[in-house]
Amino acid sequence: MHWNRYLNGGYYMDMDADQPQQRRLTRAEAKARTRTLLLDAASQVFASQGFAGASVEEIAERAGFSIGALYSNFTGKEELFLELMASRASDRAAETTQLLQDEREAPGRPWQALGQQMISVADKNTELVALQAEFWLYAVRHPNVMETFAARVRQRREPLEQLIGSEFSKDRGGYDGDLASRVAIVVSALFQGMVRQRRIDPDNVPAELYGDALRWLFTGIKATERAARGENQ
Repeated sequence: MHWNRYLNGGYYMDMDADQPQQRRLTRAEAKARTRTLLLDAASQVFASQGFAGASVEEIAERAGFSIGALYSNFTGKEELFLELMASRASDRAAETTQLLQDEREAPGRPWQALGQQMISVADKNTELVALQAEFWLYAVRHPNVMETFAARVRQRREPLEQLIGSEFSKDRGGYDGDLASRVAIVVSALFQGMVRQRRIDPDNVPAELYGDALRWLFTGIKATERAARGENQ
């Protein structure tokens, strides 16, 4: 068996001449693989060292790459962190979308499931919650980072805005992007606040509280909309 180098620092194997050779990765595939390995390493280093304590040297070494390889894919540990958060938020947004779509088939159950989602983040992803708080403080002290942070947060909120907008459009007879944007901000803040409250005082923040709060929010908004149109309650 011998090893052959592929683009961007990876390898593929040619076991023997009479056995099929693994396909050489394209440049795009090799780059994507490198980014994935760096992000995986960053996740481990951030979890063990915290954001402030983590170094790009340790992240690169953990991933098996040089510092140059890291900087050819990311501008630094700030971008690594933001990419990690975007990935986690994307997964949660997809799960939330599915849960709310299930409301049509089993009314009431999605609110309970969303509550369990909040509990999962608060109770199981303890390092993530701490890292988010640490990075927020870092961004407050570095305005240039805060600008990038804010842009990424807005981007991560877009799927939620679209979901909320599509739900309200059924009652309004049309899509209201401004309303969807404002409600998405409230929903995001509610989730983050509930997670922190759960970490502080878990006995008084049960799973059903977040689901109840969302139900109160959306019921109240729809009732207000109907009242504004002069409809009967």
